[in-house]
Amino acid sequence: MKAARKREERDITERVAGVKAEHKAAEEPQQFETPEPSEAKKHLRKLNTSIVVIVSIAVIFVALIASVTPLFKSTSVATETSVSTNTPPSTQTPVHPMPTLGIGPIMISDKDGMKLMYVPAGNFQMGSNDFPDTPVHTVYLDAFWIDQTDITNKMYALCDNAGVCQSPTNTSSNFHSSYYGNSQFDNYPVIYIDWNMAKTYCEWAGRQLPSEAQWEKAARGTDGRTYPWGNSIDCSLANYGGNGSNDCVGDTTEVGAYPSGVSPYGALDMAGNVWQWVADWYDGKYYSNSPSSNPLGPTSGQGRVLRGGPWEGVEYDVRSAARIRFDPDVTYYSVGFRCARSVQWMK
Repeated sequence: MKAARKREERDITERVAGVKAEHKAAEEPQQFETPEPSEAKKHLRKLNTSIVVIVSIAVIFVALIASVTPLFKSTSVATETSVSTNTPPSTQTPVHPMPTLGIGPIMISDKDGMKLMYVPAGNFQMGSNDFPDTPVHTVYLDAFWIDQTDITNKMYALCDNAGVCQSPTNTSSNFHSSYYGNSQFDNYPVIYIDWNMAKTYCEWAGRQLPSEAQWEKAARGTDGRTYPWGNSIDCSLANYGGNGSNDCVGDTTEVGAYPSGVSPYGALDMAGNVWQWVADWYDGKYYSNSPSSNPLGPTSGQGRVLRGGPWEGVEYDVRSAARIRFDPDVTYYSVGFRCARSVQWMK
């Protein structure tokens, strides 16, 4: 009896121990063996890593370039106050490149070697309070180029020798019996030229006679000054008749001999030395009803306009606003000319 009971207790004890062992095994974390990756998976993992590295390097490179590359913006605008700055280099050839705009650019003619000064578009005050320059009025002009000096004897001879231009009607000057054709005076203004002769030359050179308005703006700028340089004059600034009894020189002088008399746009000899033909017909009352934009003068008249004043002219004659009527078929020993050119897209 006792022996049977002991066997029963031993069996219960063994079953309880077995249950405890099962619970302990369930509570312990399962340990799994990580299988070795296949060769294809290893290659894919390396490729993904390389792509991430390359993209990261590219992002860093772009950021560095953006931080050191300057941004350029052209401010080349055709106005009175603009000056061209920061023009970026271009890798493309523009279809219609525009000359640099602003005050100061120079264009050199391949026909006669003349330097042309740039005059930007904008308004200026034209005229004076003295008849026939009245009234003072505001005029707008498109941009244009103006010859830096009067046409010289040497320049005119190019057209003359080409058989296009007519020779001056007289080859002397006030003091010099041999003037035109004499190399000593190559760089002096050509004279004894009538209006049609001047027009022919300008057209041969690829330019045209300036309008009155173009001539005056090129001479005095936009502030209404009396002379190209300011409001007073003496013989250090221009070749003119001085006080009326003693001429500064008494004849023409070499072009550009008075650099202190330069205009706001770089034009020389816009006061004194020789009168200069312009394109317009003369009308003493034209300013009273002239167009406010790009005026071209009357459609007809009894004379053409001369500007600038001569070496024999008094202070009044060489003012930038001064204008006189002259027979277009007449030549004279103190009448010459210069040309102008409208701004065009260069091809």
